[in-house]
Amino acid sequence: MDRFHLMAVFVAVAEEEGFAGAARRLKLSPPAVTRAVAALEENLGVRLLNRTTRYVRVTEAGARYLDDARRILAAVDEAEEAAAGGNAEPRGLIRLTAPVLFGRLYVMPSVLDFLRQHPLVEVSAQLRDNVVNLMEEGLDAAVRIGHLPDSSLRAVKVGEVRRLVCAAPDYLARHGAPQAPEDLLSHTVIASTAASASLEWKFGADGERRVRVRPRLTVSGNDVAIDAAQGGFGLIRVMSYQVAEALAAGKLERVLTAYESAPLPIHIVHAESRYGSTRMRRFIDFLAERLRADPRLTD
Repeated sequence: MDRFHLMAVFVAVAEEEGFAGAARRLKLSPPAVTRAVAALEENLGVRLLNRTTRYVRVTEAGARYLDDARRILAAVDEAEEAAAGGNAEPRGLIRLTAPVLFGRLYVMPSVLDFLRQHPLVEVSAQLRDNVVNLMEEGLDAAVRIGHLPDSSLRAVKVGEVRRLVCAAPDYLARHGAPQAPEDLLSHTVIASTAASASLEWKFGADGERRVRVRPRLTVSGNDVAIDAAQGGFGLIRVMSYQVAEALAAGKLERVLTAYESAPLPIHIVHAESRYGSTRMRRFIDFLAERLRADPRLTD
């Protein structure tokens, strides 16, 4: 069999952690996928996958081969697209990750529009609040909020947001608005562990003013915390993009604005590429333009 075909089948099995999932993704029969992996292992003389009735996992040798196979297949794909010229129709799979709520509210609408415009492109989107290693996870791009560490990844800034404190007008009418960060200690606070596991809230441009809050309600999701705040239960501290619509509709009001910390940048990050595939160039340009045009992401 063609060596690149065998590589592509192995990568699909490793990423789907199963032969059936890989078969569906590649539109092949499960026996064809099984034969391809067996042929690859025989050619290499090494076991790449550990198989049980419950799961399929890469071996140590398989993990090393997986990284190399991904790079080789990406380089071949990008070289073919470059040879076809800049006007070639984008095609292939884009693997993307973004924070859960930001992804749902801001990224996925653009992803759907991009897919409608480019019928040969597929997107696999992982909405996760934890930061993942693109290379280790086999991802092409990520949307990240916050200052970026030094790395080999390329970054495109698309906006900025702030952490802010807000509450429902009904709550503020009953309890008054806090005038300084320390006033939070005498208010009902709602905390979300999705936003931060720390109960120390930092204020000021450099975060030099700190208050350790005592929440009456702690939840695991920002959306649940926002719902509780809109219901008048207490004060929350979240990213501005998460409550932009609620603020505009008057369901929440911003407080302690004089003490807000400096804005946090939003970037699209992606791996450096020798050629730069048509699909990735088009997708990143498309997503960046959409996000930059959104007034909710301009602090």
